[in-house]
Amino acid sequence: MTRVLQAFALAASVVNAQQAEAEPTHVMVRALSQDAKFIGDHTGGVAVIVRNAQSHEVLAQGTIHGGTGDTERIMVAPHRRGAMVSDAQTAGLDVVIDLARPTLLEIEARGPLIQPASAITVRSTVWAIPGQAVVGDGVVLTFPGLLVTPTLVSGAGGSTRVAAKVTMLCGCPISPGGLWDEANYRIEADVTDHGVMVQHVRLHYAGQPSQFEADLPRAIGHGQAVRIVASQLTAANTGVAEISVP
Repeated sequence: MTRVLQAFALAASVVNAQQAEAEPTHVMVRALSQDAKFIGDHTGGVAVIVRNAQSHEVLAQGTIHGGTGDTERIMVAPHRRGAMVSDAQTAGLDVVIDLARPTLLEIEARGPLIQPASAITVRSTVWAIPGQAVVGDGVVLTFPGLLVTPTLVSGAGGSTRVAAKVTMLCGCPISPGGLWDEANYRIEADVTDHGVMVQHVRLHYAGQPSQFEADLPRAIGHGQAVRIVASQLTAANTGVAEISVP
């Protein structure tokens, strides 16, 4: 019995020693829309989970909040090596993890949360050193994709107009001659009936930022669905959304 108690005491002392040595370590996590700005409150933020990559223990979690960042600094000005592209208002999540030794972190981020069906998940691993803060731009996870919000508008004689709002994942608008020029995007709609494509049409810019539309050549009915596929021709960004015919 004495030996058992001694073993427990030794184990407890080791745990206490490790806890005493643990240092609070700040890690800034940000989500960047590919070829655009940071993802934040404008499109619902990004959910983050930080795990120990070896034990899979959850060490921290939260949601990225804040603004999309300075457009000039991110999209226009030349980037000098080592210079920050974020600022105090740029969306991010500062997690604090107690570390007693160098630890390989797995960072998982899912978003944008404004439209869960269009959210994607990005994962990365990074070493964290006790007490050595990862601040500034921090760990930047790049999110490829486009945010697509489809609608159907009924017209006279049973006609249907397909409309879609298409933005970058940060919510940045697409417009003629803009930083995200509508000429570099292709928006298409497929009407499917039990999984079989029965109509196809290309959507065109509708005169307002990020708005695209087209009239379907034939009427659609209950049980069919309309799938919108948006692609950026100058970057690996694609978005897909589907809406059922009521």
